Amino acid sequence: MSASAAAVLDALGDPRRRSILEGLLDGPMAVGVLAEQLPISRPAVSQHLRVLKEAELVIEAVAGTRHLYRINPAGFEAVRDYFDRFWTTALDNFAALARAEAATRTDPADESGSEREEKWDEH
Repeated sequence: MSASAAAVLDALGDPRRRSILEGLLDGPMAVGVLAEQLPISRPAVSQHLRVLKEAELVIEAVAGTRHLYRINPAGFEAVRDYFDRFWTTALDNFAALARAEAATRTDPADESGSEREEKWDEH
């Protein structure tokens, strides 16, 4: 079961968690390595990773005594679907507006010269 869009957005709401995700773009990392790259403590990084893991944005793998974290692309699907709804609606609204404007326009070739000049002056 994937995380909800709300859980993902809540997890992404913290700039430190976004920084952790950006660090993981380079590949899997241990908590200590992430903590060295960020201006927060190792326990704080662990706490943020727990939130990211609960939101299914990261996956934890154990390698010996180390816990490596990596980005979970599937975890972003819920939020992508959420934003896709807005994008689709925005595109549909834009298309409807373009059709409505096209329907109200008249062909300039059908107008006499003086009528075209009057419309041109209005713009």
